[in-house]
Amino acid sequence: MPARQPNTAETPFGQLLAERFQAVRAATLYLAAPLAVEDQVVQVCAETSPTKWHLGHTTWFFERFVLCTRQPGYSPVDDRYERVFNSYYYTVGDMHPRAERGNLSRPTLAEVHDYRSRIDEATLDLLAARPDDTELAAIIELGLNHEEQHQELLLTDAKQVLFANAIDVAYQATAAPPRTRGTVPLEFHFEPAAFAEIGADSNGFAFDNERPRHREWLEGHMLANRLSTNGEYREFIRSGGYSAPHLWLADGWTTVRERGWNRPLCWSADLEREYTLGGWRPLDEHAPVCHVSLYEAAAFAAWAGARLPTEAEWESRAETMTPARGNLRETGWLHPAAATALPAARGQNLLQIWGDVWEWCASAYRPYPRFRPLPGSLGEYNGKFMSNQWVVRGGSCVTPAGHVRATYRNFFYPHDRWQFLGIRLARDA
Repeated sequence: MPARQPNTAETPFGQLLAERFQAVRAATLYLAAPLAVEDQVVQVCAETSPTKWHLGHTTWFFERFVLCTRQPGYSPVDDRYERVFNSYYYTVGDMHPRAERGNLSRPTLAEVHDYRSRIDEATLDLLAARPDDTELAAIIELGLNHEEQHQELLLTDAKQVLFANAIDVAYQATAAPPRTRGTVPLEFHFEPAAFAEIGADSNGFAFDNERPRHREWLEGHMLANRLSTNGEYREFIRSGGYSAPHLWLADGWTTVRERGWNRPLCWSADLEREYTLGGWRPLDEHAPVCHVSLYEAAAFAAWAGARLPTEAEWESRAETMTPARGNLRETGWLHPAAATALPAARGQNLLQIWGDVWEWCASAYRPYPRFRPLPGSLGEYNGKFMSNQWVVRGGSCVTPAGHVRATYRNFFYPHDRWQFLGIRLARDA
């Protein structure tokens, strides 16, 4: 896979950004390559999008917010693409309904690839002509981080497309995560009551929803040393967890009954197999459970005599464990892996903080104190979604290495399950 970004000591800034732009854009095509044309136009549920749409939307982002705003006299490649590939920027114009993106047979995949090539060339030409334009560089950097988000979505959405297929197929013959002979014993690590500095400072890239940095008071609490496993979740199922209303949030109990949930998404009915990007595989009872909603995570935590961590509790601990290294996309496994004990750090570090699964937090997605969205249409990127959604932290097995950090805030609706979403337990001290 192309390198995420160049590693050069004395290269001019504009050239470094151009090389990073080419690497990120190439990586998206690399991830789409194992999929057949037919795979790339399908949409199996309202939450997902076709691969073809991800390829076009990430390209439209650069055309709309870089070329149309920073290149005098620029004319869009095709005016019709704005409605097709606009996601949710109402201040820009109308868009095709999200749930109906799979109905779009045009533009063709070949036309989308041509669109990407043309926008790549125009963006690189603009950057070469204005290598010291800091505002241009900031928008391009935002666009690259946006594209990395869609690289992850491309894989998670493709997984659901292939999982829904009546024929047993796989994204590719990915290397299976290593299996262990046992589960790392579950321990809870004490964190004393204290003020914590939360959020990103003014140095380096961060999304607007990560700022400003501020203080939050944390009561004494305990965090689990690892993620909750398939084996533990299967025990929750077999003990009647899905038929015990006292464990569930009210909306969760309603959702479970209405949708007929009785196991995580991508599990077989006999609870012995799970669908992965490498196809169907025997369930690894020591690996982290994934594809569970907030409702399921909270019910499991209640059953286990615990709770979910707040995002401030999670971030405060994760900040001591940077840089982010773990089972991220670059391992090639593309699936959560069982925790491996670290003898030298036993009792000191939490396992699986980075990668494997996004960890549900007991925190509503809301603005930080003194939050200010980006100016203009880019202000629609994060702020307007701060309602009815919940925070997840830590990245997953399909998150690009280098993309996630301690302050990174992702968010989903409480019923969402198609992402690699999992559980870390917490308790009050």
